Amino acid sequence: MKPYLAQARAEIRLALTQGESLLVTIGIPVIVLVGLSLTKALPLPKTAHSATDFLVPGTMTLAIMATGMVSTSIATGVERSYGVLKRLGTTPLGRSALLLAKITSILVVEMIQLAVLAIIGVLLGWHPVGNYLYFIVAVILATSGFSGIGLLMAGTMKSEVIIGAANGIYLVLLFIGGIIMPISALPSALETFARLLPAAALSEALYQSVGVGGNIPVWVWLNLVIWAIAAPVIASKTFKWDQ
Repeated sequence: MKPYLAQARAEIRLALTQGESLLVTIGIPVIVLVGLSLTKALPLPKTAHSATDFLVPGTMTLAIMATGMVSTSIATGVERSYGVLKRLGTTPLGRSALLLAKITSILVVEMIQLAVLAIIGVLLGWHPVGNYLYFIVAVILATSGFSGIGLLMAGTMKSEVIIGAANGIYLVLLFIGGIIMPISALPSALETFARLLPAAALSEALYQSVGVGGNIPVWVWLNLVIWAIAAPVIASKTFKWDQ
């Protein structure tokens, strides 16, 4: 237990002290939330009463994606390229405890992200309504899915490739993931494609659960469950501890 707790503290400290990581995980979501909340021409779902109803859940999706996928893939990929993962895996810490420490770090950072965005959202006029249990379940499922994607990249790609791939996917999902505009505003073919991605499912789940208090469509739950199971399983089967 002590090696796990020590590693978890180290992972959390690293995640909260690296400037580049903080920019992606907290800085960009906050900038998007504040900046777009002041934009009057932003397309909104018909059920949204204000821009914050849509943007707070959307930027929460962006934050979870940044921590679970981008930060995890880059940090773990760099550790793998330098042989850190291989060495840690052979210490008393062990591989299982190392992965558990990383998961703990992801969850702690996400709680901070969601709290910061919720507070800023309330200051901007957001009034959360809906089912908080659905919100929590959606966040857990999406965290599993995005973390699985991050570990899949970290365990199969070179670190320099991961940086470009993770940030590229992050940017694409920012625009087609229902984060800054509803996926219904996309061309029909692109909307169909977006519905297959975890970002669109999570943004819809959070929007319905705490944005407007609506019903979460079945396709959203199916999407989140599939990604939550498939991504970690594939990552575990393909992950290589040294480069």
